[in-house]
Amino acid sequence: MTAAYTEVTKAPAMDLLRFATAGSVDDGKSTLIGRLLLDSKSIFEDQLEAVERTSEDKGYDYTDLALLTDGLRSEREQGITIDVAYRYFATPRRKFIIADTPGHVQYTRNMVTGASTADLGLVLVDARQGLTEQSRRHAVILSLLRVPHLVLAVNKMDLVDYDESVYDAIRAEFSDFATKLTVPDLTVIPISALKGDNVVTRSDSMPWYQGTSLLHHLENVHVASDRDLVDTRVPVQYVVRPKSDEFHDYRGYAGQVAGGVLKPGDDVLVLPSGMTSKIAGIDLYDTEITEAFPPMSVTVRLEDDVDVSRGDMICRPKNAPTPSQDIDAMVCWMTNAPMRPRQKLAIKHTTRTARALVKEIDYRLDINTLHRDQETKELGLNEIGRVRLRTTAPLMCDPYEKNRTTGSFVLIDEATGHTVGAGMINASS
Repeated sequence: MTAAYTEVTKAPAMDLLRFATAGSVDDGKSTLIGRLLLDSKSIFEDQLEAVERTSEDKGYDYTDLALLTDGLRSEREQGITIDVAYRYFATPRRKFIIADTPGHVQYTRNMVTGASTADLGLVLVDARQGLTEQSRRHAVILSLLRVPHLVLAVNKMDLVDYDESVYDAIRAEFSDFATKLTVPDLTVIPISALKGDNVVTRSDSMPWYQGTSLLHHLENVHVASDRDLVDTRVPVQYVVRPKSDEFHDYRGYAGQVAGGVLKPGDDVLVLPSGMTSKIAGIDLYDTEITEAFPPMSVTVRLEDDVDVSRGDMICRPKNAPTPSQDIDAMVCWMTNAPMRPRQKLAIKHTTRTARALVKEIDYRLDINTLHRDQETKELGLNEIGRVRLRTTAPLMCDPYEKNRTTGSFVLIDEATGHTVGAGMINASS
């Protein structure tokens, strides 16, 4: 191992925040992200010059920062976001992964995909329009996905003369609506993405606002405690058996820690076999470590030579999920052909794959009104409903509200290999 490599491994890992943006068309999501990238100096000079040229060609008297994130040609031509655009930037305090999700109802599946791994949801509203049906729908989806932190950014405050009463009315209306949802942490910030007010630095134009800027909030929101550090869950991704003579006795089980804290000497249970052992050691790359926790990807070595393979789950003997073949879940359907009872699909849960039968559809959820349509016989594209499945092999799952990794799955069309649905488990039996 070189001295340079050793130095890198000793450096503390910078904290990471994943957040997803959502909002109605023209609320300014892409412009806001462009502003964050520009003011945090996370874009290259040639990128900025290209955007300035394009803005000038369109006859704008300002730099259209939305062009930094709307990457598809059809997005740039229509001025809307269609696909999920991922962007990365960093400040001295934290690294960020942004999922700029589309706002239109016909791209609900794209929003679900982009927000599924988010630590924070950022919903934009136009200060002139106030809350819209789409704003409420985005908040409902973020709540269903159990995104633990929600920020409502009241954008375009410059177009309402930075009127405090406009901000107060929108904040009160949204706060009242949020009481009907699962929103553990809500913050409301007035901004102007175009002018840069309260985006990276506090604005002098809104002295009545006593809170922090948006970037300061993103840098300081606490997300470490959002992960499940109690219930040990390690879905096995790969069995490590080096073929070198030097490591001929090595056998480890690699995977990403989905929950709990693991240490050498801990008693563990392997599901679905039910075999027990102790942790002999935990390896991170070529270094042995003293503990592992979410979302670290590690290799776990056991004291006993037990049968463990891809798709198995390492957990604690007195705190283990109950393997189940009957799954009750909320499903977002993502393809044109509807989901119907008796339909057969493949299901991918953590690292385990099985086949599943749609037993019944309990109801379709109207994500605008929260009405439950119990008369529905199918789920169409971009619709969300409560579904009961029967799988051919037991899944080691938890309720989604308890663990977003072991509580989620995707459904796959076996004929095409395409992902057709995403599920959030309510319960199993």
